Amino acid sequence: MRKGTALVVGATGITGGNLAAYLVASGWTVYGLSRRPSGQAGVIPVSTDLLDRHATRQALEGLPISHVFFCTWTRRDSERENVEANGAMMNHLFDALDAGKLQHASLVTGTKQYLGAFESYGSGRVETPFRESAPRVPGENFYYTLEDILIEAAERHGFNWNVHRPHTVIGHARGNAMNMGVTIAIYASICREQGWPFVFPGSQTQWNALTDMTDALLLARQMEWAALAPGAQNEAFNTVNGDTFRWRRMWQEIGEFFGLEVPDCPETPRPLEEQMAGMEETWREIATRHGLVEADVTKLASWWHTDADLGREQECVNDLTKCRDFGFNEFRETRAAFLDLFARLRAERVIP
Repeated sequence: MRKGTALVVGATGITGGNLAAYLVASGWTVYGLSRRPSGQAGVIPVSTDLLDRHATRQALEGLPISHVFFCTWTRRDSERENVEANGAMMNHLFDALDAGKLQHASLVTGTKQYLGAFESYGSGRVETPFRESAPRVPGENFYYTLEDILIEAAERHGFNWNVHRPHTVIGHARGNAMNMGVTIAIYASICREQGWPFVFPGSQTQWNALTDMTDALLLARQMEWAALAPGAQNEAFNTVNGDTFRWRRMWQEIGEFFGLEVPDCPETPRPLEEQMAGMEETWREIATRHGLVEADVTKLASWWHTDADLGREQECVNDLTKCRDFGFNEFRETRAAFLDLFARLRAERVIP
């Protein structure tokens, strides 16, 4: 028996792509919405731009969607523009779906729920570990806008909802704006090819403080669980692997995987966006020499997003009490998640 008919919004991203593959394997009928078809096995492509209300209506007309999983966002120059653009995307989606058939909607946001938007990152100073009950931090935040639109639509149309708040998702995806795992792999590969030490680009705070992360498949499992488990609906859940670590150890272990020298963390951060400026031709030469599948480094690495994570001046640890109390007890070791991803990237000739 099929579990439902899912629409994964953002099916080519790190979260949506892994979720779509997981749902197909788990027995769902899966439509994957993106601007360009993903080509994933078992996923029925739906191509549209959610910023275009009319095109979205045409693309979704007549589809018997029972569960929608919103795993996408668009980046703008200011948080005011982020609020407007991302809010429009979700409004257009719910306007286009057949509300009579829709049973459940899931939204993926993240730890900026507690840290604040990019423009005011860390301004909230919410006490760790972050709990779902923490009040919203001051200032505009498109996560809050999406959550409000979701809950209002659910109340209006009578479907259930969940919000999932991962922290820095690790998983296999290319050309994604929020992909620390692939970005670190590209940086490490360039360091190895150039004979450079593997310098931590972030802050002393992140080097020394405790933190956590989220494996993309663990997030997929939590999203399916919350959509189906009796009593779990209409709740927000933190979503992290279940272990904590310090970057000073994790960075050393990643360096060992790539055979790199790992110096102490510099007193002053050395952001990847600065270190890797002008590296496009260098990567192109590396890709040609090793026969890699992608020679355009801008389609692989997201320097800015990894800098934002590693440059924080605040400890980031998420509380998992709530999801465990509700019955979700999945665990994933973060070190293994990184090393498994790096091994896959090598096997697929994404890195040398």
